This record gives sequence, structure tokens and C-alpha cells, in this order.
Amino acid sequence: MKFILVCLLSVVLTACSTPSNTLLDGAQQVQVRTNNAPLIQNCNWVGEVTGNEGHWYSYLFYGNDVLVRGAINDIKNNAYKIQANTVVLLSPHYFKTSATLIGTAYHCPQP
Repeated sequence: MKFILVCLLSVVLTACSTPSNTLLDGAQQVQVRTNNAPLIQNCNWVGEVTGNEGHWYSYLFYGNDVLVRGAINDIKNNAYKIQANTVVLLSPHYFKTSATLIGTAYHCPQP
């Protein structure tokens, strides 16, 4: 019985340290930037993208770092879906129960 409880607790704790938004294949190549001055000179604007992680109950199970990582994964996935390879973040929005990122997506030439 103790073994089952330990295994169950282990699964719950592992699940709580991983964001629910995971990266799509190819989305790991999307760059997320906070400064756009020289970066987007030769880039084509693709659109706006958002990324979020968390719900009203998430703060019970997820730390802030997990919420932010999930929001980054989500914004990269959304940029990848519209064929952008770079996202310039606008001001992030942090709530007690979630993290939301808003950015502009660009397709930039690869170096």
C-alpha cells in the first residue's frame, strides 16, 4: 500500500512540475525576443500571437516558472502555426493563477 501511495505521489508531483503546453515539432526553432530594434529590419511581419498557461486553480499545483515556461511554449507553438520563426514580446501579463504573453510574430531570414 505504501508503494502505491509513493508512486501516486511521484506521478502527481512530476505532473505539477511540467507545463500542460508542450512544444510542437519544429516550434523549438522559434526565437522569442524582448528587444526588436535591429532584429526585425529584414523580417516580414506575420501577425500577433499570444501564449498562456494556467487556470484559476493552477496556482495550487504549478509554480510561476512552470506557468511562464508553458506560456512560452504556447506562444512558440502559435508562431510556428502561422509560419513565423521570431516573436518579439510585448509586456507580459502575470496573474496569480496564470501567465499570458503577447507578441508580434515575424518571419526572418536565417543567418
